[in-house]
Amino acid sequence: MDILNRSKSGKKDRPIRVVQFGEGNFLRAFVDYMIDIANEQGKFDGDIVLIKPIEFGSLEQFHKQDCQYTVSLRGNVGGEGKVINRVVTSVADAVDAIEEYDKYMKLAEIDTLRFVVSNTTEAGIVYDESDRFELNPPKSFPGKLTKFLYHRFETFGGDASKGLVMLPVELIDDNGLHLRECVLQQIANWGLSEEFKKWVEDACIFTSTLVDRIVTGYPRATEKEEWEKLGYEDRIMVTGEPFALWVIETPKDISAEFDLPGAGLPVIFTDDHHPYKQRKVRILNGAHTSFVLAAYLCGKDIVRDSMNDEDIRTFMNETIYDEVIPTLTLPEEELKAFASEVVNRFNNPFVDHALLAISLNSVSKWRARCLPSLLGYVDRFGKLPVHLTFSIAALMAFYNGSEIVDGVLKGSRDGVSYDIKDDAEVLSFFALHSGEDARTLTESYLGREDFHGQDLNKVPGLTDAVASYLEDIRTNGMRAAMQHLEK
Repeated sequence: MDILNRSKSGKKDRPIRVVQFGEGNFLRAFVDYMIDIANEQGKFDGDIVLIKPIEFGSLEQFHKQDCQYTVSLRGNVGGEGKVINRVVTSVADAVDAIEEYDKYMKLAEIDTLRFVVSNTTEAGIVYDESDRFELNPPKSFPGKLTKFLYHRFETFGGDASKGLVMLPVELIDDNGLHLRECVLQQIANWGLSEEFKKWVEDACIFTSTLVDRIVTGYPRATEKEEWEKLGYEDRIMVTGEPFALWVIETPKDISAEFDLPGAGLPVIFTDDHHPYKQRKVRILNGAHTSFVLAAYLCGKDIVRDSMNDEDIRTFMNETIYDEVIPTLTLPEEELKAFASEVVNRFNNPFVDHALLAISLNSVSKWRARCLPSLLGYVDRFGKLPVHLTFSIAALMAFYNGSEIVDGVLKGSRDGVSYDIKDDAEVLSFFALHSGEDARTLTESYLGREDFHGQDLNKVPGLTDAVASYLEDIRTNGMRAAMQHLEK
């Protein structure tokens, strides 16, 4: 079988306009996929060069395939399960910043270059005081970027029109602001010129972004079957869901030169991305955290099966629409449309999303994803939100266990053991307290300010309600307790 390459994909040469720190699955199935469509639609005219910024990994397969690869999106579209395949032809090259340092730095000299994309993990955007300008390249991502920008500044004599637009997609709050701060700290630490600092501040643009798409990666278990369907061998293909959202907060308008929305792509330019992040965290992530533990104790193992269960689906819908959405600031219809898409994504027939995988670190997740909605609901309506309150009791019921083995707390569902994974302090708490009566356990758990940032026993009526729900779960089982909420 032929391997996918330039001759097979019919790739056209375009000017290099994007360098991308990171060659992983997410960027290729999200950013590069979108740019490829924008190129096809005539809304963008530019190729991408991938940069491998760390020692780990190899670009061998990228070069074998001339950086051509398939994105296979699988999920519900228009009410039915579909597979949408696309050969991405907008990646021109892949460069190892360490092994091919000179080639990497030459990219800064490209006249047409305008955008820098990055996904170096949450740990990537961190200032490293020990990093050195003399290293080829510097150790940290901000160090590499700073030296790259400095070389461009020198190459073009400080020409303001040669500034670059940074589009980081690392999953940290205000990623662009943090990256800018790290670069400026690096400039100061290295004693680089004030002229360069001013060029970075005035000519370069650091955007903060929010990204959303589930990318499931390379289909290793079914690769040969996939190749047969495609008609060629592709060892760097990537799979994901059809849904996508890219929110870009930018201090200067770049929509005309990066017109992805004009190509029909789900990209939003804004001066404040925080409401969109709040929407995602509270609705998508909050829905997961509020129902998965209860669903597991109802006998379910994956998200899709939970959505096919009337009791669980009703619980989730009422949580989202009746308790979370009323606390958010974006227009109601926009929030409801997003919520509808969330339910559609949870029903993806191609993804077996394990509830136990989602259960990891549920205590801190509940604090970040669900607590703001609960408190916001209390502030707005002067009463407790029933389903979010119940989700605390469900969490405590799930974390029921007295034995910690190899760093995990052992729970039991219908006589079968399951692993509860969280911080050691959380697991120790439940191992010590989960055998207590419902009221005592509830008071102890809600009173842990290190878990919740405050003493939740002070929320009017919360202790009584949670203790009552937990007692119901213990006495009648999770499903019956959930059904009692509907009456």
